[in-house]
Amino acid sequence: MFPYIPVSKKDETYMLEVIGATSVDDLFVDIPDTMKLKRDLDLPRHKSEIEIRNIIHKLANKNTGASEKLCFLGGGTYDSYIPSIVPYLTSRSEFSTAYTPYQPEISQGTLHAIFEFQTLVSNLTDMHCSNASMYDGPTAAAEAALMAFDKQKGDTLFISSTVNPKIRAVVETYLKYRGYKVVVINQKDYITDLDDYKERISKEAVGLMVQSPNYYGIVENYTEMFELSTENKALNIMYTDPSSLGILKTPGEYGVDIAIGDMQQFGNAMNYGGPHIGFMAANKKLMRKLPGRIVGEAEDHSGKRAFVLTLQAREQHIRREKATSNICSNQALNALSSTIYMSVLGKKGMKDIAINSTNKAHYLYNALLKTPVFKEVTKQNFYREFLLESTVEVSELNKSLNDAGILSLTEVEKNIVQIAVTENRTKEELDYFIKTMEVLS
Repeated sequence: MFPYIPVSKKDETYMLEVIGATSVDDLFVDIPDTMKLKRDLDLPRHKSEIEIRNIIHKLANKNTGASEKLCFLGGGTYDSYIPSIVPYLTSRSEFSTAYTPYQPEISQGTLHAIFEFQTLVSNLTDMHCSNASMYDGPTAAAEAALMAFDKQKGDTLFISSTVNPKIRAVVETYLKYRGYKVVVINQKDYITDLDDYKERISKEAVGLMVQSPNYYGIVENYTEMFELSTENKALNIMYTDPSSLGILKTPGEYGVDIAIGDMQQFGNAMNYGGPHIGFMAANKKLMRKLPGRIVGEAEDHSGKRAFVLTLQAREQHIRREKATSNICSNQALNALSSTIYMSVLGKKGMKDIAINSTNKAHYLYNALLKTPVFKEVTKQNFYREFLLESTVEVSELNKSLNDAGILSLTEVEKNIVQIAVTENRTKEELDYFIKTMEVLS
């Protein structure tokens, strides 16, 4: 009856006898017949391991990855350099099979790794404390928004329209069903409209969420906006690209209350969109409002260094009404990849990568503007991601790029494309992209 459940008919009969049921259908008597499927699922019968491998291989070959074509995609997921030591260490069984560290006495390795991740995030963002357990950047943004509502009085979160629209969608979804309001601040020339914020900010605001660099790759100055928020007793939340913090002003230097972001590009492959690893850091006042968990350093009864789950503001561990969130996957393997990445590169390495990416991005930007295919969109300063207007239909542009072995670009507005340059791109590859555009013209 259920070919995908690996038990024999004899096993099934025995289990039913033990629980006092006559058939498997007895287990579903509480479900009305009108809601039951009256036919078999449209699935193939069981297959051998060889057959399954062939099927999966054929499905996988329908995808095209950054290892097969040149990648200039951005918008939150990046083709970044992964030191060989990262997959070597994370593939060790003690890491790849580790689970949530409920029992600290047998989870010291996992707890230690998370502790180091928290420390590095705090150092990178210049914030007082950091947690673990964020799934990815967008859900970290949603959790930060919930923190603001939990901490402050008011019913409105302001969010800049220059924040990645996918992040905004996740935040709005989380808040919608709790009855909270989200107000999107307008943009002017691809940066947040300060005047619009001045007109709309009120004491009902619990927080302001911005992105640095913003969705378009532009570096905004948020000093005045943050001052306005503070005057109105609203929290400042910054979604930041961690790779930029080697050369740009950090959340801590801005004096923000919550720093969030996504560390996919730190030691984690693109993986067709996931899994990612989010991060969250905050000031001391908000430490007890952090969702997920915080690993702390202590001493065991012998006086040796030990690690424990110092804070778990999750409903599985504390009273539901006191819990901040039920976010629960510790994302430890992805966090470990980022931890190894940051440890190996160090301060100088991360700064070098940021400068390398920025220089290459500006080189490509200036060269593409000399071709008839692209026109300037804005004169705003950008980090390593930029916008250009295509003089041909983007569908035609992307077809030419794909034919030339370059992955399709993202169209953010009509005929306006987003281009990102990471440290993985060589000058030869940039010149090839430029030459391809010259031929297209």
